[in-house]
Amino acid sequence: MTKTSLRSDENPTDVGQIGPTGRPMPHFETPAAPDPTAPKNALIIAMCNQKGGVGKTTTTINLGAALAETGRKVLLVDFDPQGSLSVGLGVNPHTLELSIYNLLLNRGADIHQVILNTVVDGLDLLPSNIDLSAAEVQLVSEVAREQTLGRVLSKARSEYDIILIDCAPSLGLLTVNALTCADWVLMPLELEFFALRGIALLTDTIEKVQERLNPDLKVLGILGTMYDSRTLHSREVLDRVVSAFGEVVFHTVIRRTIKFPETTVAGEPITTYASTSAGAEAYRSLAKEVLTRCPGA
Repeated sequence: MTKTSLRSDENPTDVGQIGPTGRPMPHFETPAAPDPTAPKNALIIAMCNQKGGVGKTTTTINLGAALAETGRKVLLVDFDPQGSLSVGLGVNPHTLELSIYNLLLNRGADIHQVILNTVVDGLDLLPSNIDLSAAEVQLVSEVAREQTLGRVLSKARSEYDIILIDCAPSLGLLTVNALTCADWVLMPLELEFFALRGIALLTDTIEKVQERLNPDLKVLGILGTMYDSRTLHSREVLDRVVSAFGEVVFHTVIRRTIKFPETTVAGEPITTYASTSAGAEAYRSLAKEVLTRCPGA
């Protein structure tokens, strides 16, 4: 049975109103901003799904910007050789002299020389380019190769409240590195049948990382993306995800909109490009939900 769904132009705000997932939509308060003078120890969240085109990069950029709006200092890590996260924030990967690749392979490299500021206050970027594709091969011979990214980020963790890692669309060594150093994993899921099939494989990889490399890794949630309530297929896939995973699924759902491709061209998040749009409000809602699920963030 298909659950009651909102029309694409509806935006639930009241407690008890049925949200797109078919559950009452809670009211998420924005937790107070952390004391800027207090010591920091960034919470690390890996954005992970081995299928490409499911909204990992879009979510990393816009969730990061929405979190920065709450007064948190956020670092975005482009951990995909395609450099899509860097492009989405107005950086040309081909002109980078230093990238995360240099930090992975050169222990003497200074992370502060690689981190870039963005157009959003409180939001920084650790950029990437095609050089990162070589790291997967070169790290194989390294001792404790799965912990390389963790060592890199440890040098800046005390300067941020939250670090978001945009993983490559694979379950290779780079993604395992991200999961090994992360506190939480967030899984963006395109609400389309073939994308749903890959969640089982991803869940299996996460369980193996928990068993062998990072017992503290926790699943933050599954985020439905590219949702179109006008199509029966999209509604049915969302129903199936909620039936299978229950409260693991975020109440916030990201709908399809032409605004997201436009923001990539503009090189900025939707929260600044189209601040009052439904897409911007969706990511602000997601930010509140993420902070609710991560005590102390």
